Amino acid sequence: MEGEWPDRQVLRVARPELHALAVTAPRGRVLILAGGGYARLMYDKEGMEVARWLARAGLEPHLLLHRLPGQPDGAGGTWPADVALQDGLAALAHLDALEPLPLFILGLSSGGHLAGVLACHAPQAAGALIGYAPLNANHRDHKFPPGKPDYPPAEKQDFYDAWPVGLAAHPHGVPRVPLFLAYALGDRSVPVQHLTRLLETAAAEGLDADAHVFGRAPHGFALRDRSGSHADWPQLALAWMDRRLACG
Repeated sequence: MEGEWPDRQVLRVARPELHALAVTAPRGRVLILAGGGYARLMYDKEGMEVARWLARAGLEPHLLLHRLPGQPDGAGGTWPADVALQDGLAALAHLDALEPLPLFILGLSSGGHLAGVLACHAPQAAGALIGYAPLNANHRDHKFPPGKPDYPPAEKQDFYDAWPVGLAAHPHGVPRVPLFLAYALGDRSVPVQHLTRLLETAAAEGLDADAHVFGRAPHGFALRDRSGSHADWPQLALAWMDRRLACG
């Protein structure tokens, strides 16, 4: 881990870990996936700050530190393309073995991509919350903008290619759980086309998706940037989760 609170980042993960906060009489449980472009994990900004916010709302947070594709594995090789998925599935299995609670999956930026992938493997989840995530337009056959170069290392690009989230042409990557989506209209790092492509599939297939697009939000707004209407997304997300919990 590098840096000081509130800007710590994790640059290497040798083994996956779940960092949880205790909540008295929790209403639900949330698996949190921080972003960082599959090159690092934004531990505080998109992880622990989110965990504290959820804990205050009576939701038991579990922040996953997953291994990163293409990074050294400590044995002379590199972690494979699907290593983050492997760790995410192990986290889901661990949480499933705990006292039963409704489960949400929440991810921001690249963590939102992983949240979308894990939602495809967790049809029992109460829902997935995804913020400004590169869901599908990093796939080499569906890039936006067109001609965008591949992402190094090769394992990271391979993971994007294996799991484009929300494209009808790749049905294994279409989540079948309720979705809450928050995006920035002018985001140049993660263009809004990632979202609109998913919404086309959702409309065609009758999926349950609530989408919020904020006109002046920057990429990576998380919980900190409150300079525009995107300051309302945490309240919108909590209200959405409340409705999902009320549905049982």
